[in-house]
Formats: sequence, C-alpha cells, structure tokens
Amino acid sequence: MGKDQFSEELFRKAPLVGIIRNVALEDVKQILPIYREAGLTTIEITMNTPGATEMIRYALANESDGLNIGAGTVCTKDDLEAALEAGAQFIVTPVINKKVIKSCVKKKVPIFPGAFTPTEIYNAWTLGATMVKIYPATSLGPEYIKDLKAPMNQLKLLPTGGVGLENMTAFLKAGANGLGIGGQLFDKKMIQEKNWDGLKNHFREFVQKLSW
Repeated sequence: MGKDQFSEELFRKAPLVGIIRNVALEDVKQILPIYREAGLTTIEITMNTPGATEMIRYALANESDGLNIGAGTVCTKDDLEAALEAGAQFIVTPVINKKVIKSCVKKKVPIFPGAFTPTEIYNAWTLGATMVKIYPATSLGPEYIKDLKAPMNQLKLLPTGGVGLENMTAFLKAGANGLGIGGQLFDKKMIQEKNWDGLKNHFREFVQKLSW
C-alpha cells in the first residue's frame, strides 16, 4: 500500500471521516498532528473551503503518515480533477454524480457518494461506491440505517450530518460502517481560541465512542 493511497486498515482502526470545512490553513496545520495523536485516521477537506487544494497538498506532503487524506463536497468532474490533482486519496460527494462515481471506480479511488432514499443509496452502490454516505442522517436517525441494512445487508453506509458524541454508538450499533462528522468534531470555539490541548481531548472522546 503506497503512501499515496487510501488505507482501509487505517480506516477500520477508527471508522470516522472528520470533515474539515471553512477552517484556515494555519489552523489545519495545527489540527492534523493532534487528530492523528488522538487516534483518528481519516480526514476529508471539503472543496468549498477556501484554499482546499493547497490544504490537501500540504496534508499529503507533511502529515500523510498514519492519515487518510481525502476531498469532500466534490460535485462535478472539474471538482474531481482538482481534488485528484492535489492528491486526494478518497472522494466524498454530497449527491450522486454518475460521472464522478464512474471516474473514481475506473481510477480505483475510493468514493463515498451522498444519497438519501433507498433507491438513491442502492443506485450509488451499484455504480461502484466504496461506501454510501447517508446524508443528511439527522432527520432519519440510527433506525434508518437498521432499516436499510435489513433487506440490503451488503450495503456499506456512512451516515453524515447530525452525528455526534450523543448518538455515535447508536449509529454504529444500527450497522453503520463508518461515520462522517464535521462541526461536532472540529469545535469552532476551540479552534478560534487555538485551544489545541482541549481539541485533542475532544477528539479522544470520539475515539473512545468508536470502540463500543
């Protein structure tokens, strides 16, 4: 497994995709090492974050040891090309874009497309999704994951949106294969105050919940 590729083994250690959105590069530089030290392994930088490609390049050049670094909010083929050019090791989308999914499958880049209804989810899976991001997961909750898995237990699902410390375990028990967490994980106040020790302890709480 080359350093430039997504490591499934790393992801299984801590099946959580941390979503970085609208965080400045100088803060990302501080966050990446403590994210890894806390025991988390997979991080997604959204393409609608100013300077996203620069962040992905920085992360890969300086912090890729022990971390999977991917790109999120990839909506178009142009977004995808920019993300892959920057070196993204996996791709996350908010919606189903067949071209984006097929292109990732062809290039053997893990792809987690966003879907909501059973038909969308199944379609994304049959197009070759590595895992399907259930978004927004808030409105339907953990029971929805259980309901989807009952008839379609081959699906790999990544609920995202509204997942936090209070409901993580319920999602995992319902059969989620991973969790996508943004704002609840990257606490804005701690980042603004540059409280890196506090943030590391905050990350560790999530790691503990993963080993339910």
